[in-house]
Amino acid sequence: MRSAEVTGIIDIGSNTVRLAVYRMTQDRSYRIIDQGRWPARLSQRLTPDGELPDEAVNELSEVLLHYRSICRMHGALRIRAVATAAIRAAVNRERIIRRLKETTGLDIEILPGEEEARIGSLGMLGTLNLSDGFVVDIGGGSTEITLLKNRHRLHSVSFPIGSVNTAARFGLEEGPVESSVLHDIQEDTRKFLNNESWISRHPGLPLIGLGGTVRAFAKLRQHQTEYPFPLLHGYEQTEDELSSELRQLSEMPVSKRRKLPGLSKDRADVIVPGMAILRSVMRECGSDRLVVCGAGLRDGLFFETCLPGMETKTANQVLEDSIRNLHALYPTIPREHLEQVRLLVLSIYDRLAKDSEFPSKTRVWLEAAAMLFRIGAVIDLNDVEDHTFYMLIHTHWNGLPHREILLTAAIASFKGMNQLRRKLSPYRSMLHDGDVDTAAHLGSLLQLAAALDRSQSQAIRSLQVEVSGNQLRLKAQTDHPLSVEQVEVEALSKDFKKIWGIKPVLHMESKD
Repeated sequence: MRSAEVTGIIDIGSNTVRLAVYRMTQDRSYRIIDQGRWPARLSQRLTPDGELPDEAVNELSEVLLHYRSICRMHGALRIRAVATAAIRAAVNRERIIRRLKETTGLDIEILPGEEEARIGSLGMLGTLNLSDGFVVDIGGGSTEITLLKNRHRLHSVSFPIGSVNTAARFGLEEGPVESSVLHDIQEDTRKFLNNESWISRHPGLPLIGLGGTVRAFAKLRQHQTEYPFPLLHGYEQTEDELSSELRQLSEMPVSKRRKLPGLSKDRADVIVPGMAILRSVMRECGSDRLVVCGAGLRDGLFFETCLPGMETKTANQVLEDSIRNLHALYPTIPREHLEQVRLLVLSIYDRLAKDSEFPSKTRVWLEAAAMLFRIGAVIDLNDVEDHTFYMLIHTHWNGLPHREILLTAAIASFKGMNQLRRKLSPYRSMLHDGDVDTAAHLGSLLQLAAALDRSQSQAIRSLQVEVSGNQLRLKAQTDHPLSVEQVEVEALSKDFKKIWGIKPVLHMESKD
């Protein structure tokens, strides 16, 4: 493999044709470097006898040629293109694939429904740390459902119902959607679901939503509730919130939905049937919450093509791999220094946590923050803490829910209580009681650990941590005197004592 390898992934969906271009380096770090989206509505364009007309195939060919040009511009070594429900259902699908091959040079795979479900689940497994749940992908022409237990796929199924073909079947064009029609859509969906007995046998598991319908609903909810966090991936909603939004949207004509801030205009006529299907799935699964997964089929295709083995990763590895990916993409300071700070801060935390009542996952947040606390230096060393905070809440990294990403960012960028309150103020609605205080305690620990390796020499070979009276005694066995570290610890000791009630004191013992 060369130092950087580019792969294009094309998803010919029933509602939308999408492109994602990935760049992967030799150390297996990756990022999306380009994207494309075309609202094709292929399932809507199928004739009554099930053919996709030449006009639609010609338009699709032009889009694919455009996407191929973008991939070549980036130097893509491979392009993987797949087609899902609309072409899968077309009676002239073989002729369509031959025609597209002749005009674009692309070999296009027609994914069977269960294969589409499996690959979509790969996208979820690589980007969320959930171990159990139902994965649902509501497309324009089909809906896929997968049951995961301990991150293993137990069942998958694909149903020929989606947002676009359901809108067409019920004649949902411009007006509001009657409650009786919503009921019929959900009853039709329920009949399909009842054919798979495993769907109703695991109540209480989360429903993990992929695809355009789920993303459109989530974006709309975030806008309407003024949700302060900037990311969609990992956003959660309840069934009551889904039902309330569905009711309000169904009472609007399409023309009014098109004007809603936060809702894409080309989703206005299909969002209601898509959400009706989603609500039916959520009820039949007995799920207590909907978790939005921003990754999906394209990500699963990339993982399968370029990073095989994603299905064997543990939930903890999702976070570890994501941090490793950020380090590779945004290198700032030596990995050895970060690892030393991580070891030192966990050593101090493990001693002090015995006398404190921290939330159960604070050690995870602190460890992640220790590996990311200087990432903002890739922008500028000046105001590095602000840059770090901004990057960690806007950069896509995986393995933690939104609130925990926010707290990790606050810990990693901690510079003092006043600045912490300023940073977290816009996110008050997301925080729990005590979160600001927890972030201050952990952030000050991280400051102390960074001070103990300020020279980035990793001179401390072992650290004994003791609390004696009003002192935090740090007895370090070192390779050489730590004059720089001594000054740094003394400089932050006053602020540390304000937070912890104890003053850190560094004692050095030469290793010889």
